[in-house]
Amino acid sequence: MVILCVLPWLEAAMWTAMDREWHRRTSDDYPSSLTDGEWAELERLIPPAKPGGRPRATDMRAAADALFYLLRTGCPWRYLPRDGRSPPRSTVYNIFRGFQRDAVWEAIVATLVEAERQRQGREAEPSAGILDSQTARAAERGGLGRTRWATMPASAPRAASGTC
Repeated sequence: MVILCVLPWLEAAMWTAMDREWHRRTSDDYPSSLTDGEWAELERLIPPAKPGGRPRATDMRAAADALFYLLRTGCPWRYLPRDGRSPPRSTVYNIFRGFQRDAVWEAIVATLVEAERQRQGREAEPSAGILDSQTARAAERGGLGRTRWATMPASAPRAASGTC
């Protein structure tokens, strides 16, 4: 009986030939590498180099491919392949941290979510939100008091106190 209830869901969840063609990676790069269409969408969201410094010499597509490789494989930064396709790991890491600091990732995610919502025929901005009361209560318990106490500097070194 349970199998009969699952079959309609299973048929809807199976990949079709169109799905397989859409997600197929045809290049010789890694499976996590961006396609030309994906890069065209992402490239317009990456900010230009900051004025006043040296011109950007890093291939941003190669850096993005390296970041997606790290995300997809879950490998440590030091295991980033040194095959000449991607910039050095320190460059990729600096780009990642700079995007984090300048809130570029948040802007990219917000833009992509809006585009996906519009593609699905929905409004770009959600009209409602859900807040779980369990989460809200847990946040209240942590409180500001604990955080403030944990980040206050020590008044004197322990060795200077003279008590054992």
